[in-house]
Amino acid sequence: MTLAIDVHDLSKSFGAMRAVKNIAIQVEQGHITGFLGPNGSGKTTSLRMLCGLLTPDSGSGQVLGFDFPREAEAIKRQVGYMTQRFSLYEDLTIEENLIFIARVYSLAHVAKRVDETLDKLGLTHRRKQLAGQLSGGWKQRLALAAAVMHEPKLLLLDEPTAGVDPQARRDFWDEIHRLSDEGMTVLVSTHYMDEAARCHDIAYIFNGDLIARGTNDELIEQSGLVTFEAEGPRADRLSRELTGVPGIDMVAPFGTALHVSGTNRAALEKAIAPHRHPPFVWQEVEPTLEDVFIHLMRTHAPAPASQAA
Repeated sequence: MTLAIDVHDLSKSFGAMRAVKNIAIQVEQGHITGFLGPNGSGKTTSLRMLCGLLTPDSGSGQVLGFDFPREAEAIKRQVGYMTQRFSLYEDLTIEENLIFIARVYSLAHVAKRVDETLDKLGLTHRRKQLAGQLSGGWKQRLALAAAVMHEPKLLLLDEPTAGVDPQARRDFWDEIHRLSDEGMTVLVSTHYMDEAARCHDIAYIFNGDLIARGTNDELIEQSGLVTFEAEGPRADRLSRELTGVPGIDMVAPFGTALHVSGTNRAALEKAIAPHRHPPFVWQEVEPTLEDVFIHLMRTHAPAPASQAA
């Protein structure tokens, strides 16, 4: 196994706030790793340190074979970074934006490289359109084109599909998998569980700590969660009666169905027993990634001040 990223003890503080706390990140070459966590968890800070935009307080290892963080400038030249917010020039056309990016990277044969990039990302027919007139999905595609036109070995994506429609998200992920198949390593932060499931493996960061790592199936197995699903007329209304009952760690409506989870099977079955009657139909199901991550957030949340004292 060849690691594109192998960094240990990565930390960053902003004043008294520790944004990232001694985390270790290993990403296999050519893999797509999902970087998950709530807002403010340290995902963006970690991405910016890995690509050299932020200097870490501590951390050592290798990124793309370069010494991290000593060779940050060399790492930057091999990395494509797509920010959460569209950051290209809205008063330039798609083509003009890509020409500018090509010159920033001092690429040879600029016109040819721009044409190739437009073709690969399906942008040729829009090349003369102003970036500011594009929809969210097309802006996203342009931003991706700008991030990969210098053919980086590592692509870092910071919540790249926020605010775009489902078809644009699917098209985007098809392109990411194409790039991965060609050998590019991708680290992508996202809030969407269906996108996390598209990744080869997942890293979950919470309050600056890396608290879970593995494939979709591995994280579900490691969680120790047992989940029952109730279906029937407005089964979701049972959430009020079941929330907080001993043995039940989590209650989550899914449309008109209800997921009820816990880590103690006997206690969970005892808690739901009074409700296992018609019109509701109960069955044990595999926990979803959403179940797992809500469970992780709750089990790792800081205790209230009164309890901590």
